Amino acid sequence: MKIDLLQMVENGGCSAKIPPRQLEEILKYLPLPVDPNILVDIDTHDDAGVYKVNDDLALVLTTDFFPPVCSDPYEFGQIAAANSISDVYAMGGTPVVALNILMFPASRLPIEAYAEILKGGSDMASEAGLRIIGGHTIDDFPPKYGLAVVGYVHPGKIITNSGARSGDSLILTKPIGTGTILAGQRLNMAIKKDIDEALRLMKLLNKSGAEVMKRYDIKGATDITGFGLAGHMLKMARASRVSVRINMKKVPLIGNAYKLIDEGCIPGAAFRNLEYAETDTLFAPDLDYNLKMLAYDAQTSGGLLISAPHDLEKKIIAELKAAGLEESSVIGHVTEPAGKLVHLDN
Repeated sequence: MKIDLLQMVENGGCSAKIPPRQLEEILKYLPLPVDPNILVDIDTHDDAGVYKVNDDLALVLTTDFFPPVCSDPYEFGQIAAANSISDVYAMGGTPVVALNILMFPASRLPIEAYAEILKGGSDMASEAGLRIIGGHTIDDFPPKYGLAVVGYVHPGKIITNSGARSGDSLILTKPIGTGTILAGQRLNMAIKKDIDEALRLMKLLNKSGAEVMKRYDIKGATDITGFGLAGHMLKMARASRVSVRINMKKVPLIGNAYKLIDEGCIPGAAFRNLEYAETDTLFAPDLDYNLKMLAYDAQTSGGLLISAPHDLEKKIIAELKAAGLEESSVIGHVTEPAGKLVHLDN
C-alpha cells in the first residue's frame, strides 16, 4: 500500500507555524523565570534555550514538530528530525539526546507508516550523533512529528541571534525556496528535479556549517525556518540592536523557485511573514517583487544565517563549500542602526 502523507495536510513543515505576529502576542503571556543559570530564554526569540550547569557546561534545549512536508513517511521523519536538531547547531551546540514527539492517526494510517516515520527520525539522529531515548505519542490527525532535543555547549561559546555586530558579513549556507517548491508540488507546477533538490536540502544537517562556525569563534547566527529569511533576519537585527542589509540578487534560490513565484505560486505563509515584518523593513524602490516574496518564503530545515567578521568571510565561505555546503554565499552585511531594522535591496 503506497502512502501519500501530503494528502492529509493543507500546510506542512514550518509553513504550519503560527503566524509570527500572533506568536509574539501569545508569548507576552508567558512569564520569564528569574534564574542566573538561564543564559538564553525567549526574550530574544532565539533558536533554543540555554541553561548553565557549571563553568564548563551548559545545556541547549529545543523542541520542534510539524505536519508532513512530503509524501513519504520515512523522508518526513528524516526532515522533521533534521529540522529539530538544527536549533542546537545554530546555537553552537552539540546535540546529545532527544525524545520523539509523534501525533499519529492510528485509524487512518497503517502501523507501517508509524514505523517509517520513526525510522527516518532515528536514522537522521544517528547521522547527527544523537541518541533518541524515548518520547510520547498521541492519536491525532493529521500526523505530526518532531523531536525535543538536548545539546551541550560551553557557556562562553554560545552562538546567539543577538551576536551580530556592525561590519559583519551575512553568510547563508543553503538556498531558499522550499516553501514555494513544495507549494508548487501540491499544485502540480513544480518539476521533479526541483522537488528532489528541496527534499535533499531539507534532509541536509547543519552539522558541517556549525563546525565551521565554531572553528571561527562566530558569535551571531540563526537558522532559517518558518518565518523566512527576512523574518529571521528581523529577529536577529532586533536582538542584536543593529540593522541588516541584504542584496536579494545574491541570495541563492532552489531551482525554479523564482519562476514559480512569477507564475503566482506564492504560499500563504509568505504573506503572513511579510505582514509581520514589513513595518520594520525598508524595501528598495526597484526591488523585484518575486525576490521580495521569496525573502518571506517559509523554509523547512533551512540553512544557517551566519554573522561573521568581514575579514574572515572568504575563508569561511571556502570551508563551508569544502564541507559540502556548495551554495554558501555572502548575501549582505550588518550596519549600525539605520532607520529600519531590515533593508532589502536588489
